[in-house]
Amino acid sequence: MANIQTFLEAQYSRLQASPYYQKIMAQPQPQRNLSLIGLFLLSQLVIFGGLYLFFGKIVVLGFIASILAGLATGVGALPAILFKKISPRVFSSMLGMAAGVMLAATAFSLVVPGIEFGDQLWPNKGLWVTCAGMIIGAWFLHYADEKLPHLHLDSAPGANLDTLQKISLFIVAITIHNFPEGMSVGVSFGAGDVKNGTVLAIAIGLQNMPEGLAVALPLLGLGYNKWKAVGIATLTGLVEPVGGLLGATMVSVFSPILPIAMGFAAGAMLFVISEEIIPETHATGRSRVATFALMAGFIVMLSLEKILG
Repeated sequence: MANIQTFLEAQYSRLQASPYYQKIMAQPQPQRNLSLIGLFLLSQLVIFGGLYLFFGKIVVLGFIASILAGLATGVGALPAILFKKISPRVFSSMLGMAAGVMLAATAFSLVVPGIEFGDQLWPNKGLWVTCAGMIIGAWFLHYADEKLPHLHLDSAPGANLDTLQKISLFIVAITIHNFPEGMSVGVSFGAGDVKNGTVLAIAIGLQNMPEGLAVALPLLGLGYNKWKAVGIATLTGLVEPVGGLLGATMVSVFSPILPIAMGFAAGAMLFVISEEIIPETHATGRSRVATFALMAGFIVMLSLEKILG
C-alpha cells in the first residue's frame, strides 16, 4: 500500500512540475474550469473514437456500460452525505439483495451463454470449457486474496474500521473484486450479446451501491470531508472500466476464448459472493432478513432477464 501511495505522489509531483499544468492553473477560475472540461472532453473523444475505429461499436458500448456500473459505487455512497451511520439490519439487507442479484446475473448472463458459445465452437464440450474457466476465475480471486494485503467485507459498517490503514486495506479488497466484475460486462458485450451485457451491468451496478456506502462511512468516521469520502468510494469502482475494456477487446479479437472468459468472470463473481458478501450478511445476527433480501434480488434479476429477453 505504501508503494502505491509513493507512486501516486511521484506522479502528482511530475504533473505539478509540467509547464502545461502550471499554465492552466495560473488562469482565472472560470477559464481554468473551461480548460479542464475541454481537455477532459478531448481525451474522451480520443479514447472512444480510437476504440470505435479499432474494435467497433460493441466494444465502445461495453466500455461505457462498465463505466456506468463502476460509477454506481459513488451513487451508493451518496447517503453518507446525510448519515454517518447505517443500521446493520439495513446494510445486511442491501448486501443480501446484492448477492441475489449477482447470483442470478452470474447464472443467466455468464454461465448459460458461456456453455452455449462453447458448444458452438466445440460441440458438446461447452459445459466443460466453461467450468474450467470458472475454476480459473475462482483460483485467480483466491490467489489475489492470498497475496494482496486487505480486509474483507466483514470490516464494513458496524465493525472496527478505526484507522486509515484498516480502511485502506478494505478499499483494496473492494478494488480486487471490482476488476472481474467489470470484465464480465466487457466479455458479454464483446460477445455481441447486448442484452446479457446490459443485464450484467445493471446487476453489478446494484451490487456496487452497498460497497460504496461501506467505503464512505468509515472515512467519515475518521473526519474526512463527506464529498471526499464519496469521491474515494467512487474511485474504488473505476477499476471496473479497466476490466470491462480488457474483457470486451479480448473476446472481440480472440473469439475462441469467449467461453473460458465467461466462465472466468462467473467463477470470480461466485467466489466474491460466497467468500465476501454472504458471510457478511450473516455476521451481525440478521441472517433471516438478508436471506429474504437475497431471494428478492434473485427474483428482480430473473424478471429483468425475462423482460429484456
